[in-house]
Formats: sequence, structure tokens, C-alpha cells
Amino acid sequence: MSESQIELEPQRSVQPSLQQEPDRCLQLPPLFELPLHIGDPLQVLQQNQLQPMLQLQQLSEPHIEQLQQIPVWIKHKRRIILLLALSLCAAVLGLLYYIHYNLYTEDNKQPVTPCLSPACRRASAQLSTSIDPFTQPCDYFLFTCGSDTLSQDGGSRQRGQGIPGHPQNQMEKSASPERTRQNEEKVQRWQGKDKTLNRKTVLLQYLREILETNEMLNSSAVQKTKGFYSSCLDTSSLETAGTEPFLTLVQKLGGWAVSGKWTRTDFNSTLSLLMRDYATFPFFNLYVGKDPNEIGHKTTKRYIQIDQPDLLIPIEWNSKTQKSKAKTETLRPFLASCQRYLAMLGAPPSSSMIHVGLFISLSSELAVAASPLHYRLEKGQLHQRMTIKELQATFHPLSLSEDDHVLLHNLPYLVQMSRIIIKWQNKHELSMSGPLHTYMVLNLLHTMMPAMDSRFSDTWRNVSVALGNTDREAPRWKHCVLETERGFGSVLTRLLSESTAQREAEETIQMVFSSFKASLDELNWTDQKTHQLVMEKVHSLTPRLQTSKEISREAELDLIFSEVTVSTHSFFSNYVQLLSLWQKRRSKLLTEPSEPADILSVTPVLLGDDILFPMGMFIPPLFHPTYPRAMNYGATGFLIAKDIVHLLLPEIFSSSETVRAVGECVWAHYLTVTERAGRSSASSLSAAQQQEVWLQYFALQVALQAYDQSLQQRPGDSSLSGLSHAHLFLTSFSQINCDADPYWEFMPLKPSFLITVICAKSDLCPTSLQCSIAPQEHSVQTC
Repeated sequence: MSESQIELEPQRSVQPSLQQEPDRCLQLPPLFELPLHIGDPLQVLQQNQLQPMLQLQQLSEPHIEQLQQIPVWIKHKRRIILLLALSLCAAVLGLLYYIHYNLYTEDNKQPVTPCLSPACRRASAQLSTSIDPFTQPCDYFLFTCGSDTLSQDGGSRQRGQGIPGHPQNQMEKSASPERTRQNEEKVQRWQGKDKTLNRKTVLLQYLREILETNEMLNSSAVQKTKGFYSSCLDTSSLETAGTEPFLTLVQKLGGWAVSGKWTRTDFNSTLSLLMRDYATFPFFNLYVGKDPNEIGHKTTKRYIQIDQPDLLIPIEWNSKTQKSKAKTETLRPFLASCQRYLAMLGAPPSSSMIHVGLFISLSSELAVAASPLHYRLEKGQLHQRMTIKELQATFHPLSLSEDDHVLLHNLPYLVQMSRIIIKWQNKHELSMSGPLHTYMVLNLLHTMMPAMDSRFSDTWRNVSVALGNTDREAPRWKHCVLETERGFGSVLTRLLSESTAQREAEETIQMVFSSFKASLDELNWTDQKTHQLVMEKVHSLTPRLQTSKEISREAELDLIFSEVTVSTHSFFSNYVQLLSLWQKRRSKLLTEPSEPADILSVTPVLLGDDILFPMGMFIPPLFHPTYPRAMNYGATGFLIAKDIVHLLLPEIFSSSETVRAVGECVWAHYLTVTERAGRSSASSLSAAQQQEVWLQYFALQVALQAYDQSLQQRPGDSSLSGLSHAHLFLTSFSQINCDADPYWEFMPLKPSFLITVICAKSDLCPTSLQCSIAPQEHSVQTC
């Protein structure tokens, strides 16, 4: 755009004393120039006044007297016109100033359309109870996710308490009492929340809302799904039922020797029944999955996979003997728990110790044959292919077609396990005790424990604590959502699909991927060949929302679940049906040609030339079609960009010099802040840490650029709480920075600290960060 200047240049008068220098008012930056064409009034003034002034010298005295009677405004016409011209110039300058500072900068409080949808009102309420990163930057940016302590510090300072003795605290004390009180309340509310809130938890909460809605439904499958979930929440019915439902189930299996009533059922028949109908695998695990060696060939074939079981007895690995064994220090609490189980199930005290001893003895023998994953991986024991005919030569309790292939994950265990079973079957002195049958029933008890009264789960939790497990127990609703998904996953998938804004989600995916490709192309690559290969790979991919083509229609779902009967007050019977449904669902994977959508997935997967983004990524409070786009791009847009880089470029550190340079630059910013705060941090980062720091900073920039492109295509955006678009974008990003993923351990700082780096190099932020330890402009380099 050509430069446009607005000038006032008075023309030369016939009197030398009236000559003036030209006065230039303003020259605008090219971005904000306006094509204004304003004529100079003084040129007209000169042409119209020069002739009358010459004639004035020739007038007679009478004529002069007549002229003296001319109105005063005419006598001062020249001054008035000059004043008007100057006023016009000032008005133009004021207009341009308004355009530049109020319409084209993000720091202004430009009028924005407020979002008033129900989803936006809930989001606004949530933002009002969370800490604004621009009002408490010192407290907010220097923490790590999932911890109450400051990052890289072993101290015990809590979130929101600030840095003792630092001027930031004095700044807060001098603030108004009302604002201080509000900030303290927000910090207290935030401290009371789950600080490791991640995408999976957000998805489970959203599914919970779907299951707890009381809408009038015509679909019987949906009614049964919600009925199952409701019965799971009804713990009072479980307490009332006690052990009777489980003992009734044991009788259907022929009883057991513990009670003195056992019909001595066939071992293979009982084992097959437990695996098929009750998802219980006492001696080996059985599931369906792909062969990782064939994934590159784009095959959809799946195989039965056999692995060692999840043994109930605590075991440990001896690296010297290369053997597992029962964990000695935990045998006593494990023994006590087994005795308590039998006592609650009504076993006579005189015989319970014998059955517990046999159970522990058999479990210990199986434990010796088991081995940890790292050992099996080192020995090449994973995904060993074998036909059923070959397998049955060493392992008899399995009935499949001889030509079927299976994948084994610990063949030595299966061989040894088969020998142990045969040995125990041949112990005639123990035939009346039925140790193998008792072992299977106790494994069934562990399977059914979620549907039994709290005494059983409490007993198992005590054993877990004795093993050193200090994890908090998940809330009941979360457990019930997961159990509901196991049996009614296809119904939940349809319900989630109906509530997903697919058009808006697809638009966000495409915009972020376009921004990602453009940003990736601008990196400083180590060599041109690597750059070309990466870009060719990226351009060959198609990102899209994973809306499974196999999502069943309402009538189909009703037919599938027509034989399921959900009881309102008997979660145990509902749970038994769920286990059967789960096994049918797993068996169906052998014949399904396409990959079913994983409703609990929250990260994209690469399938052939498609990058499939699960529907679970596009749910409130991270995404909603009525949210301002700034909010959607700040949260979900960032996650999309981050996941794409993790998925496609896991080893980019060695391929681009930008990764190391930017990672070090961001870390230098962080060191500057922590040093001024009187804290010490690691002086350098590992390659993996540098890559993760760069990756998340890169993802934030990609999301910001995608949002900018979205505004260019569709100008205008709504807002929340009167925040500017940039403020809302960055605030939305800060709400999800504790997102948990497999790479979380490599992030040495809280991702929200990246806001300070972004703000340091641009005028994007709505206000300057009022933090006395924040990097000053003169000491900040652009990353």
C-alpha cells in the first residue's frame, strides 16, 4: 500500500511576515493507512483573496469607510479558515488514532459480541472460579502439573502462596482488600480440585452427564444403558444383597469344596465357561488384537493373543536368578485377605486354612513361570506366531481350529503352566479338596468384586496398601462409567456421536493441520533431503474426525441388546450380563473388517494415510460449537497440534536445528524468572526435554496461527466475560496445560509458562504481566 500523508501547508502571502513552514501532522504505518484525499483550503483562500487585496489599495476613502462596515467575521476570514483547517487535521488524526489503537490492536477493549449460550454461560462460570494467568503470573507460571510444589524444587510451598519475601507478595498486599479476598478464594477452590485433570477425565465426566440426563427416550438400548449405569451407582442395594448373589453363581458352577458341596465338575468345561461368560482368566489371558509386525502392511486381520495372567498373589522379579517369586513381605497380608474372603463367604473355619494354603501354593508355582514384560521383550517372547495344532502339543485346555494362528507373549510360561495343571490334577490325595477349582472360583470372586458389597473391595484395598500402592480410590461414578462402556460401548458411541459438533470439529482439525504444514515447512532442517521426506509424508496424510462408519442405528442397537434384561436394584445380575456382552464384543473383533471407534480415546491415531481424531477430543469444557473460536483454538487447537507432532515426528530433534535452539531459548526465559525468584533450576535440558519444550511452544504457535486464519476466512468472533480474543485464547490454553500424556514426564516446566514467552515477543497479550520477577523487555530474546 502506498503511503498517504495528510499535510497542511499555508501558501505564501504577499506579505513576508505571513510566510510559514509546512506542518506535517502524521504518517501512518503501512498496515493501517487509509486513502484519504483532503484538499488544502488555503489554496482556495489564496486565489480568492489576492485580487480583492490589490483592489483595496485603489479604493477611495468613502469606499474604505463602507468596507469598514463589513461584518467582523469577514475581516477575520483568513484566520477562521486557518483554524478550521487545523481543526480538520486534528479530527483526521483523532480518527486514525482510534482506528489504529481501538480497531487493529488486541490490547484494546474493542466491543465484542458476548456468547450467551448455555454452554458459554457454564464456561464463563468456570473461568470466573479459575485463576487468571494475567493477574497472578508469578504464582501461576512457576508450578508443575500434578504437584503442589514449585517445579524443580523440593520445598513445600503451595499453589497461590507466592514466593515468600518476594516483592510480588507486597504487590498483592497493597491491592484492594476485595480483590485480594477474591484471589484467595479462587486459589482455595483451585487447590481443592484435581490438579491432574486430563482429557480422559474430562471425557468420562462428559459421558457421565450423558448417562445422567433424564430425557424421554424411545430407544430401549439407551434405556438399558442408562439403567445399568444407575444400578451401578446404587451401592445401598449391593450392601443389602451381601454374598448371596455370588454364592448362587458358584452353585451354578457346581459348587466348590470350600463349602463342602461340590459336584466335581470337569476342569476344562469350568475353565471354558469362566473365560466365555464371565471374562475370568485364571491361568492365562486371552484377547484379540493385531500383529504389530503387519501394521505397516495396512492389514485389518486380527489374531487371538495369549499371555500370562494377572496373578492375584504379589510377585517380584529376581534379576540374578531370572525368576519370579512370591513377595515374601506381603504374603502375610495376602494370606489374611484370603482367609477373610472365605470367612465372608461362609466357609467353616476348620477347613478354610487348608484351602487358603493350597491356593497360595498353586499361585506360587505359577508365579515362578511368569516373567515381567521387559524380560520377555529382551528375549523376543512377544508376538510369537504359532498354529493351534502346534500349541496344543504343549498346552491342552484350548479348543480352536488347528489351522488358526495365535500370537503368544510368553510361551515358556504356557508350557510350564500346562505341566503345573497336569501335576495338580494327578495329586489324588487332593482330589476331594479341588484346589484347581477353588483357584478358579477365587479368581471369579476377584472379577465379580465390583458388583459385591464393600467388605470385599475394602479387603482387597488393604492388600494394595500393604504393597505400597497409595493411589486414591476413584469415585464411584467414574468406575460406573467405565463399566458401562465395557458392555454398552456401541450405545455410548452413538450417543457421543449425536452430541458431537462434527462440522465445527472438522473445520478446526483442517485449520490446525494447514497451519501445522505451513509452520513445519519454515523450520531450519539439518538437510534438504530430510525436509523433503518429512513434507512429502505430511502432505500425503488426510486428517479427519473418527466417526465410525459402523455406528449402529437406533433400531440395530435395540435388536443387539434385545436379550439383555437390566434390573433396577440388582447390579450383580446386570454385571454378569455385562461380562458376557464384553466377551462377545471382543470375539466380534476377529471378524470385523474395520477398526471400531474407541469411545474412550482422546488422542489421534494413524491408520494408513488417515489421521483419525476421536470424538472424545471435541467435548466441553474443551470444545463446543457455540464457544468463541478463540476458546476452541486455545484449548483443543493446541492439543490437536501437539498430538500431530507427537504422532508424526517423534524423533524430530535430530532432524531440525530449530528444535534445540528454541528449546534452549524458552528454557533461558524460565531460568531468568527462577533465578530472580531466588530458586535454582537445572542449567541445561536433555534432548528429550528440549524437544518437548519446543514441541509445546510450537503447538501453541500453530494453534494461534490457525485461529488467525479462521478469523481471516470468517471475520468476527464472540467472547466470554468481556475478554479480548487474545486474552480468551491464552486463558483457555492455560486451563488445559496439565493435560496428561505419555510425554508429560519430559516437560520440565508448566506449559502455561509459554504464555510469558509469547507475550515477551509481541503485543498479543491483553495486559503486560505485572510480575516483578518476569523477564524484562530489554533482557528477552525472541524464541
